[in-house]
Amino acid sequence: MNCYAYHYESPLGGVTLASDGDALTGLWFDGQKYFPDNLPKEYGERRLPVFARTEEWLNVYFSGKAPDFTPKLRMITTDFRKTVWEILLSIPFGETMTYGQIAAIVAERKGMARMSAQAVGGAVGRNAISLVIPCHRVIGADGSLTGYAGGLDRKIKLLALERGAGMSE
Repeated sequence: MNCYAYHYESPLGGVTLASDGDALTGLWFDGQKYFPDNLPKEYGERRLPVFARTEEWLNVYFSGKAPDFTPKLRMITTDFRKTVWEILLSIPFGETMTYGQIAAIVAERKGMARMSAQAVGGAVGRNAISLVIPCHRVIGADGSLTGYAGGLDRKIKLLALERGAGMSE
C-alpha cells in the first residue's frame, strides 16, 4: 500500500495528514496520543488532491464554520471501530453525544441488548482521522469533557470554536 503524508499548520498546532494516494487515512495533531497509529515508518511527502481538499476542509472548520463537504475517507481499522467512527460522523457541528448514547446506537445496529460505553471509548480514542471524524464531540454521561487523544485543552478549544466562541486562549 502506498502511503503519503502532508503537514498542515492549524491554530492549535501542527497536523499531519496521511493518505493512500486516493483517500484520507489519517489526521493527527502532532505529538498526540496514538500518533501516528497507521502511518508506516516509510512514506512519501506529496501534495495530493485529497490533501488539498482536506486543507480546504480544515480552513473552513478553523474559520468557525461547519464544512459542507467531507474529504474522501478510508477508515483502516476494525469493523467495530469503523461502526463507532461512522456514528461520530453523524454528530452535528457544535453538538455533542455521550459514550453511552453511541454505545446504544452500536448495540441497536448490531442487534445486541447492550454495548459497553468503555468499549466505545476505546474506539473513539483510537480515531485515526481526528477533526474530520469528530471524536472531540464525545463527552461523558454527566456532560464532562473526558479525554481526547489530541489533549483536553484542544478539545475545549474545538468545542468552543464550534459553539461560536472562536479560538480564544
